[in-house]
Amino acid sequence: MSKTSRRLIFFVMKDRMTPAIRMGGHTQRGQCAKRMSILDAAADVFCRQGFAGASIDEIAAVACVSRQTIYNHYREKETLFVAVVEDVMTRANAMLFSVLSSFPERADNLEDGLTAFAVRLNKNCICNHDGKFLRKLVQTEGERYPHLFESWRQQGPGKLTTALSALLARLAHKGALVIDDFDVAARQFVALGNADLQMMTLFGETPSDEELEGAARNAVRTFLKAYGRPADVAGRPPELAAIAG
Repeated sequence: MSKTSRRLIFFVMKDRMTPAIRMGGHTQRGQCAKRMSILDAAADVFCRQGFAGASIDEIAAVACVSRQTIYNHYREKETLFVAVVEDVMTRANAMLFSVLSSFPERADNLEDGLTAFAVRLNKNCICNHDGKFLRKLVQTEGERYPHLFESWRQQGPGKLTTALSALLARLAHKGALVIDDFDVAARQFVALGNADLQMMTLFGETPSDEELEGAARNAVRTFLKAYGRPADVAGRPPELAAIAG
């Protein structure tokens, strides 16, 4: 067979295959979009109604799909619930590590740097939609699904403490902080950051930017009083040096 004949056959076959390939691509994208629509709708309904109160019919109505379509993708309500929690945890963890990457590395102007970080942590990981969703589900469904939420605790809050303790250790190594136990300091930093926001988040409210800034500033100032580098004694008046020891 000549090169011209082989080339002609190739282009004919390619032309015949292209519509099927394109159709398959469209179908795959459509299925993916439909699954995401179902997950988003189910997250909304589970958050409002809890697992027991949520119905497949309501989820189907919110997702604009049929009841049977949901069963085709997820078989039963419990399977869908687990998929929703895993999807939200994946997004929450991705956002958490994105925020952790913005932790201040420089020791100068540490109060402002840590305050800005605390604002991002609260706004994007704790007071955002996914953070509130997970906390509510832990409260309402944690007893029913202890293993599911234990996984979230280890992957989310547990990793936050571990990562934050390492970041604080880096600042301490630079002389910006004086810390004996980095894990304790990390837990205290997070707890202080939430202290002024607990009542709002408990009732599902979203803090304003001013409230986030104020809570973060209060937290960081308290944290630095405990762990900030002591001022140098050298150069002080004798009576202050003596008081400082």
